[in-house]
Amino acid sequence: MNEKPAAFRGAPPLALRPYTAADEDAAIALWQRTWQQAYPAIDFGARLGWWRERWRSELVPSCVITVAIEGEAMAGFVTVDSRTLYLDQLVVAPEAWGRGAAAALVDAAKLQSPSGLDLHVNRDNTRAIRFYEKHGFAVVGEEANPRSGAPVYKMSWRV
Repeated sequence: MNEKPAAFRGAPPLALRPYTAADEDAAIALWQRTWQQAYPAIDFGARLGWWRERWRSELVPSCVITVAIEGEAMAGFVTVDSRTLYLDQLVVAPEAWGRGAAAALVDAAKLQSPSGLDLHVNRDNTRAIRFYEKHGFAVVGEEANPRSGAPVYKMSWRV
């Protein structure tokens, strides 16, 4: 019998594909929605213009962006600058948590940057820290986010 585990029953199949310019609105909305859920006290809606500008001027020109699609909806994305080994954003829709999108996106990031990856994660984001550790990343330093001043861990994955 080939029955899916309970966590996957009813979930549309997951597909990964390269980002296209037509994905911008969905990516920005997903980015804002996931951060709003993680940090409800911060008004991320007020930052949409800044996010869109950062997306267009920093991430799209320098990163390979892989998008995860479940059915017709964007379930997540990852941005990787393989020249600097930097994984800037791994964003997964809360309703897709635990269904493999994040793991698939990290695997895609590792393929984009096979010599290694570095990232920063807020020190209070224990869910993300556990996820990255499960996928081979290790804490290699402590810093402050240059934009917000929030304490972050620098995490790295090396082959």
